[in-house]
Amino acid sequence: MSRHRRAEETHGHGHGHGQEGAADGAVQVGALARTAVLVSLAAFVVAAVVGAVWLWPDREPDFGEGGPPAFATEDTEFVTADVTEVAAPCTDGERAAVEDGAAGSRGGGGGAAALTCGQVAATVTEGAGEGERAVFPVAPEVSRSGLTGGDSVLVVRVPTEGGASYQFSQVQRGGALAWLLGIFVVAVIAVARLRGLMGLVGLGLGAVVVWQFTLPALLIGENGLAVAMTSATAIMVVVLYTTHGFSMRSSVALLGTLVGVALTGVLGLLAMGGTRLSGISDETGGLLAGQVSGLDFRGLLVCGIVLTGLGVLNDVTITQASVVWELRAAQPGMPRRQVFASAMRIGRDHIASSIYTLLFAYTGAALIVLMLVSLLDRPFLELVSSGVLTEEIVRTLTSAIGLVLAVPLTTGLAALLAAPAAARQAGPL
Repeated sequence: MSRHRRAEETHGHGHGHGQEGAADGAVQVGALARTAVLVSLAAFVVAAVVGAVWLWPDREPDFGEGGPPAFATEDTEFVTADVTEVAAPCTDGERAAVEDGAAGSRGGGGGAAALTCGQVAATVTEGAGEGERAVFPVAPEVSRSGLTGGDSVLVVRVPTEGGASYQFSQVQRGGALAWLLGIFVVAVIAVARLRGLMGLVGLGLGAVVVWQFTLPALLIGENGLAVAMTSATAIMVVVLYTTHGFSMRSSVALLGTLVGVALTGVLGLLAMGGTRLSGISDETGGLLAGQVSGLDFRGLLVCGIVLTGLGVLNDVTITQASVVWELRAAQPGMPRRQVFASAMRIGRDHIASSIYTLLFAYTGAALIVLMLVSLLDRPFLELVSSGVLTEEIVRTLTSAIGLVLAVPLTTGLAALLAAPAAARQAGPL
């Protein structure tokens, strides 16, 4: 077989099932094996469709007697303002002197009185009181974050007899986030081109699944593992085929990913039962429990475990499937066992690097918690048994175990499907 022909075949595989199954294709997959993979995937897809119909959030969350959480009353309104002046944060002595006025200060169309420490002046640009001068205190960390004139902030306007008082809510960060997102999109498309663009499309569709189905279903108290498996299947089918195209290689990676997801979910349930986790380990969980009734927080934890490891899991499975396909294309006559062994040498390196990725990702996310825990003069085993740290440990280890098991599973499946060609079919290397 000529070098040019070999290059054409290697470039051509991965674009469709028909090309890979052709007699002159670089990698051949038997009809029976192809059918088994597609039937298995079809079973996952059917289960996901049934799950989506069964779990679809067709009702409102149970907010209890208080009703939905309100971020403003009838007498208050969120308005947008542009910062005009920022005073320096208060020292300890100054803070005590102005403590009585910390709840908010009066604003309006009056004169521009000098600011006291810890205050910010802004002009309302959108909403009630447009054009008014708003003066309000902010926390020292907000002032030190770089808040300056021209920044946009969201404030709460409370009407009073003499005008209105204002309270700081948050900095409007939409502009900075838009720039960051734009740089990300440009970088992805510039480097990965069409494949990167399709990856972004898949990412967007995956976000829609999470926002429109996963979160609403969890908020009405549906089973966390069922929601996680349904969401993961929908996301992975869309993302993997959108990014890597419809091919047998992609199908093998998808099947390995979904089996790995299922293993991760089951391990998460077992680990959560063994560690007696409640699913509520910090004030955020307590706040959610106070807002919505009937939530299964243990199920939420399992769902979070599954979704957290989804991206890394898919990364290793598509890599291992691609490694097997490239090995088979380069060495059509290589025995399956040798293909598996060669691919696993790469897989072991990938496992190691992926575990580091999971570990440091969780460490970075929980850095402040870890800093607080490190200050406590308690035995190490006692510290790691605290709810918040145990959750992170369980999340890391279960995701890592699912990832480790998915590598040999996907590699073995790919090596089994990518059949060696007979010497007369393969031609000279």
